[in-house]
Amino acid sequence: MVHARPVYRPGMRRRIGHVRDLTSLFLRTGLLSGGSPQRVFAQAGALRRWGTTLAGAVAAAVARSPHRPAVIDERGRLSFAELDDRSTRLAVGLPLDGPRARVGVLCRNHRGMVETLVACSKRGAEVVLLNTGFGPGQVRAVLGELRPDLIVADAEFAPVLATVPIALRRAVVWADRPPGLAGPDGAGPTLDQIVHSAPAPPLAPPRVQSRTIVLSSGTTGRPKGARRPPRPGLWSLASMTSRIPLRARHTVIIEAPLFHTWGYAALQMAWGLRAPVVLRRRFDPEATLRSVAAHRETAVFLVPVMLQRIMELPEEVRRRYDTSSLRVAALSGAALPGDLATRFMDAFGDVLYNVYGSTEVSWVAIATPRDLRRDPRTAGRPPRNTSLAVLDEDGRPVGRSVRGQIFAANELLFEGYTSGDPMEVRDGMLGTGDLGHIDHRGLLFVDGRTDGMIVSGGENVVPREVEDALLALPGVQEAAVVGVPDPSWGQRLAAYIVPGPGARLDADGVRAHVHDRVARYAVPRDVHFIGELPRNATGKVVHRWLTAQPSPAPEGRVSWAPRPLAAAPVPEDPGPGPPRETAR
Repeated sequence: MVHARPVYRPGMRRRIGHVRDLTSLFLRTGLLSGGSPQRVFAQAGALRRWGTTLAGAVAAAVARSPHRPAVIDERGRLSFAELDDRSTRLAVGLPLDGPRARVGVLCRNHRGMVETLVACSKRGAEVVLLNTGFGPGQVRAVLGELRPDLIVADAEFAPVLATVPIALRRAVVWADRPPGLAGPDGAGPTLDQIVHSAPAPPLAPPRVQSRTIVLSSGTTGRPKGARRPPRPGLWSLASMTSRIPLRARHTVIIEAPLFHTWGYAALQMAWGLRAPVVLRRRFDPEATLRSVAAHRETAVFLVPVMLQRIMELPEEVRRRYDTSSLRVAALSGAALPGDLATRFMDAFGDVLYNVYGSTEVSWVAIATPRDLRRDPRTAGRPPRNTSLAVLDEDGRPVGRSVRGQIFAANELLFEGYTSGDPMEVRDGMLGTGDLGHIDHRGLLFVDGRTDGMIVSGGENVVPREVEDALLALPGVQEAAVVGVPDPSWGQRLAAYIVPGPGARLDADGVRAHVHDRVARYAVPRDVHFIGELPRNATGKVVHRWLTAQPSPAPEGRVSWAPRPLAAAPVPEDPGPGPPRETAR
């Protein structure tokens, strides 16, 4: 095992392939089709000057199609020229000192968030994408570690920021501010106020490239910050479009949260193609179908639980909308449960593409509709210029259909954790932390986490962190947290608690306590009170025995059967746990 920064070094054959891929990208996606030669040259010049950053994507789109819609949200349409002007004013007006400023963004999907991202790209400021599902504990921990110079937040998160020490939120700009928000937490200006008061002079590309820090789904106060490369490059877009047929003429509906790697990648790809994006603060399955029906050709970016919500709509509701314009439904963030892929394609056509990847490694494999028809559980195959290997514990490749650890490399591996934590790297490939196998057809299957991590609704939850939160509750003597199958979320959290003598605990009180310390998607939906935890002969808790039926113990193990004290079934409304809408 080697811990080092992964380095992607394409060989000569692959470099030649890059040229071929770029040519294919331009011809396949329509990126250069249409428009006068002067505008095409202006587009290329803007991209050469600014690079393949968000600022560069906007500058290139303005040079080519200034009046084309860039953003469509609840407030209406914003053209690329208007976005360029507003983001320039923000870049000038944001209260930042120095070229290496750091900005924390705590926003849902709307124009204010993307304007901030483009402004920071123009300014060269580093961006920290804060998860809107984090509880006060996670927000305090992230701000305490990364210490941004400025926070841009939606007004609804004022109560969360109010719990943060003033030294960590000394400067706040509000994406919106209702009239009722006042006091020290509402004293900062709004984005609109800055835009209306700041000038819009011509800006030169910053000397320091803006980087983006995407946070892992930490379930206590210590989420990991993963620093993304500043320039994704056209080769990355070529790799993704080699398996997903995105086109410049598409309207891209981004339902995945922009603070997630997948939502952020969707924005980069859309604007790289000069495609307009449709944003909505909160996911609503019927509104998604309404958006599809309202546009000529569409691509939708979601996480799997959103697809599940669409399929849960009554058939008469789905039939109200003409979704024949849907060309791509692209998913990432979690495994597809059961036959969801097949049922969706039966209803909406073979337009489903499932991307397996992570914040650290970006993409690993993409399952096309053909792959999913063969087996709806597959993660698919690696796209162009992506290396994939399944290795044993000694780093040797395993055979077909043999389980091992998944390693991958591409042009967009992350640059490392902000904490300096090590990464597992072998032969330049980064470990994903997953176990999997490749079958005889060359299809990749992800079999689970190497560390027992629970993936619920696309969010990674470490059981130990939730257990620590439970043990901090007075009256809890022992606690264990496991993942149990869930038809919508893939997995949900179940907590098994051994109360102390005389303790009076109830499920709602336990959930409320955990909710104050971890992200809401890490709150256990199932809470069971039992007399003891199952342990093996060495005294270690065996988590899988918690959900297994009592049976004779294997030789050398202690037989265990649960002694239930009480059980709290899953409520109709899970309260502070994962809501019916995907957490944004």
